[in-house]
Amino acid sequence: MIKFLDLQKINAQYAIELRQAANEVIDSGWFLQGERLSRFENDLANYIGVKHAIGVANGLDALRLILKAYIEMGVMQEGDEVIVPANTYIASILAITDNRLKPVLVEPDINTYNLDISLVQKHITPRTRAIMVVHLYGQICWGEELESVAQRYNLKIIEDNAQAIGAVYQPSYPEPSESDIKRSGSLGNAAGFSFYPGKNLGALGDSGAVTTNDDELAHLVRAIANYGSTKKYVNDYQGLNSRLDEIQAAFLGIKLKYLDAENQRRREIAQYYCENISNSKILLPYPANQKSEIRNQKSHVWHLFIIRTANRDKLQQYLAEHGVQTLIHYPIPPHKQLAYKHWNGITLPVTEKIHG
Repeated sequence: MIKFLDLQKINAQYAIELRQAANEVIDSGWFLQGERLSRFENDLANYIGVKHAIGVANGLDALRLILKAYIEMGVMQEGDEVIVPANTYIASILAITDNRLKPVLVEPDINTYNLDISLVQKHITPRTRAIMVVHLYGQICWGEELESVAQRYNLKIIEDNAQAIGAVYQPSYPEPSESDIKRSGSLGNAAGFSFYPGKNLGALGDSGAVTTNDDELAHLVRAIANYGSTKKYVNDYQGLNSRLDEIQAAFLGIKLKYLDAENQRRREIAQYYCENISNSKILLPYPANQKSEIRNQKSHVWHLFIIRTANRDKLQQYLAEHGVQTLIHYPIPPHKQLAYKHWNGITLPVTEKIHG
């Protein structure tokens, strides 16, 4: 059986380094808020191209903490609205509702599966405070239109960068300057990362991070994630306990060194799939006239290779019978989940076509 995700094989490449790092942390006797975390945060900030990276417990907490910090700053308050793609993984939405903010679901582009930026403006109301973009499946969701709308309405842009670490955005206008070419996680006002084991940069357990260039936001995120404290036993905010531990930080620091090479290998595999899957009943994730460019498209890191077909269950069964494991991403969209039963009656045709 070809596993959908063979974590043993992936991590075996770094086994010697990982074991050495674990031994060093164990021998140090220091397991939280130590040198390994500081080193990884610095390396991640430099890699993404931002001033601040704060390690947290997981990707959901990263988004929760960004929104909670904005509430502390007075940028948002209970009942304010955050625009979010309707077809995202439910964690994006949980982060919003957990802060008693209102998610406003916007349909994706059927071709990219990312938020349809052309639909954003018509969903803006006087209570809108932010747009949460999700770089779904590894492909950057960004553009000059998004930047223009956010600037016009004074909205924050929060990136859910759980799936696209290492992707690069280059503006479409001719000859952009070097400062205009940026990595995902540095495009908006703040970004949340997940280092869940199956991600392109995966820990050996739950882990996450927040990145930003905003000094005040970074200070608040770090404090709120540590019980609302910047000094032991002094609590300035009603915080959480959401910290990236030393062992996971050490593991991530090792794997970060190999991320770009692994992302490039993903692009090469995606190109091979697109050039060699020719069944007319299968919709591939890339336009036919661009297949030869996939390995050079830095805006996509191919966290997942997503296909669509009217015969989904039959194809999945056929592949399983021939030793190829596949998964459905995602079988139930957020607005059809029991967790959000008040949305169950609404209709979002594009989202339901993708995930139904």
